[in-house]
Amino acid sequence: MGKRSIKENKNIFFESREAMGYSRAQASELMGGISESSLEKMETGKTNIYPEDVVAMAKAYRKPELCNYYCTHECAIGRTSVPEVKISSLSEIVLAMLSSLNSLERQKNRLIEITADGEITDDELSDFVSIQTQLEHIDVTVEALKLWVANTIADGKIDKDKLDKLKK
Repeated sequence: MGKRSIKENKNIFFESREAMGYSRAQASELMGGISESSLEKMETGKTNIYPEDVVAMAKAYRKPELCNYYCTHECAIGRTSVPEVKISSLSEIVLAMLSSLNSLERQKNRLIEITADGEITDDELSDFVSIQTQLEHIDVTVEALKLWVANTIADGKIDKDKLDKLKK
């Protein structure tokens, strides 16, 4: 078990390693291709973190949400196109999804009216934005479910091989 740092303003990658109780040497060994010195530079902001490094950390620390964090905070493309997903319980995710789907069901006919002619007029824009916002909420909820599954797999509570076979 590694010593805990007293450094303030630790980044999420630093905190994730510490939460697992790993020293940099232990983490480096688990990740294979990342040296202790490279890990130290990433954790202290002295160097950029690359996607493959984040994937290795997410796996080693059993924290899949690191990938979403990287995409929504570190990646220039992701910051504008990837929704930030918060960790939620399965029941919260399901209730949010059902609420969004129920709302969208009520707005379905209006969406058809708005888009039937291939144009969105000024008087339709407000309703269209409302529906688009609801669709984005559904997207975030789906991503939250994916993250919940990934975390549950990382915790060993779902067998990934069985899940993958059932998906095919």
